[in-house]
Formats: sequence, C-alpha cells, structure tokens
Amino acid sequence: MKPTLLILAAGMGSRYGGLKQLDGIGPCGETIMDYSVFDAKRAGFGKIVFVIRSNFKEDFFKRIVSRYANHIDVDVVYQEIESVPEGCTYNTERTKPWGTNHAVLMGKKVINTPFAVINADDFYGKDSYGELAKFLIASEGRKNSYCMVGYQIGNTLSESGTVSRGVCSVEGEYLSSIVECGKIGRENGVIRYPKADGTFETLESDTPVSMNMWGFTPDYFDYSEEAFRTFLKERGNEPTSEFYIPTMINDLIVAKKITCKVLRTTSKWFGVTYAEDKQQVISKINQLIADGCYPKQLWE
Repeated sequence: MKPTLLILAAGMGSRYGGLKQLDGIGPCGETIMDYSVFDAKRAGFGKIVFVIRSNFKEDFFKRIVSRYANHIDVDVVYQEIESVPEGCTYNTERTKPWGTNHAVLMGKKVINTPFAVINADDFYGKDSYGELAKFLIASEGRKNSYCMVGYQIGNTLSESGTVSRGVCSVEGEYLSSIVECGKIGRENGVIRYPKADGTFETLESDTPVSMNMWGFTPDYFDYSEEAFRTFLKERGNEPTSEFYIPTMINDLIVAKKITCKVLRTTSKWFGVTYAEDKQQVISKINQLIADGCYPKQLWE
C-alpha cells in the first residue's frame, strides 16, 4: 500500500496573527499545504489526512480540500480540546488543543498504512518527500522503526523572531535524543536559546534539528495513546501544557522501544512563523517555479 501523509493544520497561528494554513503564497493562490500535497503525490504517497479544528471546517473544505478531488484520496479529522481518552480529566479553562502528538493521535481511526507527519505551514521540499516515501514503503509490516528528516538549525531560523525546534543528537544514522527548545534565535552571528536557569546555550549552525517531519508505522498510535493518558494524569490540569511528538520519541528511544533513523535531505526548508516571513516565502516559491521545480499552477 502507498503511505499516507498526515498534515497538522489545527494550529491557531498565534504568532502569525491569522489562519496561515489558508494563506495563499503561490501565483494562483496556492498555500504551502498545496505544495506539500503536490510533492507527496509525486513521491508516491497515496492518501492525505488533514488534522484541523472544526470551527474552520467549512472554509477549509471550500478553499483547500476541494482542490484535490480528482488528484488524491483525502480525509479530514478534527483536533478538539475534549478529544481525550475515556476516563481522563483536564482543566476546563483550557482554550486550545493539546499539541502536536495529540494531533497525530486524531489520525488513528483513518490511517492503517505507514505514514508521514508534517506541519501545514512548513515547506519541506521535493527531496524530503522522496526520502520519506522510500523509507515508509520499505516499512510496510514493520513495527518500532521510525524516521525523521533532519535539517541544520542554521537553515531553519526566522529573520522576524525566535523559533522553537527539536534539537537532536545523532549516533551513526539514528536519533539518540531530541529536546524541544524554544526561543532559538541568531544574535551577532551566534545561534542560542535561553535555558531555565536564565543562561544561554549556544548551537553550531550545522546542529541537526527536527522540523516535525516524521515517518511512522501504525503501531505509533498505541504508544501515543498510552503516553497521552500519562500526560493528562501528570499535566492535564495545566491550562497551556502541550503533548509534543519529540518528547514521546525521546522517551521511547531512551527506553529502547524504538529506533528513529535520521534521513538527510538536499531540500531547503522555509516557512511562515511570523507575518513578516510571508514575502520571503513568496519570493522563494517564485524562484522554484522559475527553476522548473513546480508548474505555475499546481492543480488544474
């Protein structure tokens, strides 16, 4: 079976100031998601699953899903605050869902093949999807063998503000640890982020990081459901706590339950973290079109 692409599109776009998932950056109004779907389809993916919030369901179907009707199989699932396992409780004052790993868990009912996970607002590039597809096609029937596409931190920063990244340690070809770090930025040529004690940690520009481009097999859902139950018991009363993919992956690696291969890519990442990033993304897309990497109009 062909692998599935799970696109995390439920984020509220708080720093950006709007529903950036629906923002056009291509010459014919294409979104970053359109380019992701186009790259995935030509790499060999057979199905797309979007994770969204139900409050923009109508707009999303009209402006996004309708484009793919004659091109690839599409499913949509919904991430809501109340989407928790039976018997679990949480802080009722919470105003947004539970983070990336909770979003992935929403795909459990509609995914039965090896699958990739990406952010809706990140452009990962053609080669990345090709590498992911090869790994996932070879993973049919396997368990506990995952992958992540690694990027160099120096190539993933925003000129408009700080970013959060999963900072990786790699042994051979495999991930040995990953830690979610926030407020990473470049200051006077030095890449750094603040630690809990108020001091700063510096990073070399070639430090590998996760841009939330993962490859999993369906057994991943069992791990994430169990881990989410534990998370809710420990942190469910915190109004802004988040259940992250890197945190669980790191725990599973430390427990020696899984391996996670780090795939190298020649693709260049870019994305819209802040509103000011949009014009740069438009320019980069136009250059890729001029170079023949994409047609001017993706979907006829």
